Amino acid sequence: AAAARGMPADIQGGIGEAMPFESGRFDMVVTTFTLCSVTDQAAVLGEIRRVLKPGGTALFLEHGGAPDAGVAKWQRRIEPVWKRIGGNCHLTRPIADAYEKAGFAVDRQGAAYMPKTPRPDRK
Repeated sequence: AAAARGMPADIQGGIGEAMPFESGRFDMVVTTFTLCSVTDQAAVLGEIRRVLKPGGTALFLEHGGAPDAGVAKWQRRIEPVWKRIGGNCHLTRPIADAYEKAGFAVDRQGAAYMPKTPRPDRK
């Protein structure tokens, strides 16, 4: 679709734990709803750091453990089944914390529940 619109695209297969790119290739890496389901978060984040140019930016949009105790309790309860039906998606992974542990400076722009979605702690 990108080529049809005159935009160059280089789409390559692979896995996050072993990206097929040389070190320092990218100015920016963007992940969306990815780190919840990878096998080895630390390895993926290490690869993101490796392929970023010095001073590069990693942008992410992810979901993770809820800040509200009631929602978090339900996330923990359903996660074992959810992982099986959701492609290894972990509902409780602390994504921003994982970036910080990997050495990224995280500027938290916000966290919220998606509108019009169920929350298991609502009465």
